[in-house]
Amino acid sequence: MITSVSAALALASVTSVVAVPIKQTAPVARAVSIPSPAFVIYTDRFVAADILPPVADLAGWNVLALSFLTLGGALDQAGAYAALAPDVRAAKKAEYATAGINIIVSAFGETDKPTTQGADPVATANTMAQFVLNTQLDGIDVDYEDLAAMNKGDGAAEQWVTTFTQTLRQTLPQGQFILSHAPLAPWLSPNQQFAAGAYLTVNKNVGPMIDFYNIQFYNQGLYTDCAGLLDAAGAPFAGSALFEIAKNGVDLNKLVIGKPGAVTDATNGFMDPATLSQCVAQAKAKGWNGGIMSFQFPNANAAWIAAAKGSAFA
Repeated sequence: MITSVSAALALASVTSVVAVPIKQTAPVARAVSIPSPAFVIYTDRFVAADILPPVADLAGWNVLALSFLTLGGALDQAGAYAALAPDVRAAKKAEYATAGINIIVSAFGETDKPTTQGADPVATANTMAQFVLNTQLDGIDVDYEDLAAMNKGDGAAEQWVTTFTQTLRQTLPQGQFILSHAPLAPWLSPNQQFAAGAYLTVNKNVGPMIDFYNIQFYNQGLYTDCAGLLDAAGAPFAGSALFEIAKNGVDLNKLVIGKPGAVTDATNGFMDPATLSQCVAQAKAKGWNGGIMSFQFPNANAAWIAAAKGSAFA
């Protein structure tokens, strides 16, 4: 969630809890309402002993992404949630459901490099899908940030993400579980730095399986005003603004505008929510209805999303 394409900046992460082992749970027939527009907030930083933010602090959001489920296991908020006693976890889940908030887990994050590390996409997807079932979550978000693999341009990264997504859907069927991805905005533009197509290729391969994209419009030195965020991103990643991405062949209403909750939640690209609301209103007036994402609680909260929505999503 904090990677720069231009320079892979490794920022210090919050302290991680011990990885939680994954047991086997049989899939159960269920249904989930895929939020559209999606208002997605990530929680990676420690909140409190009962793990999840108070529901009142998340009014206006409809998806909470527990971060992160890594190759080494569930860490930080994802691990803490999994470690709750089953009855406590079920009660919190029911409380959130009543408030209209889906709970999903976010996979990988900035520190995992699945393709470079040689992780098997099928086995990894099966393990992570099992985690979703075991913890009765509403789905999974794929925050793949293996820059070295994507920059090679040999297609290995794109194929890894494609196979991983296809395998997830075998256990987490569409309409029953949310499956989102959180690509860096430049990966959704044609660029020689990503010769094999990056997420434009992923979208061609498995786009129909993905419910929405939580696009990271930050950490690239771009997307700091409405023109750059919506219409023309400019160098070095021309073609990666919101409406440019739609012109690149990605469903406009699957594009969720992602921004850091505060300056400290990213290297650059922060917009205060009141300013962001002006961009949101402009995009909405042009037919966009994808939604808003922020990394992370508590800097982004109920007041933040209310300001960011403005009158466009009143």
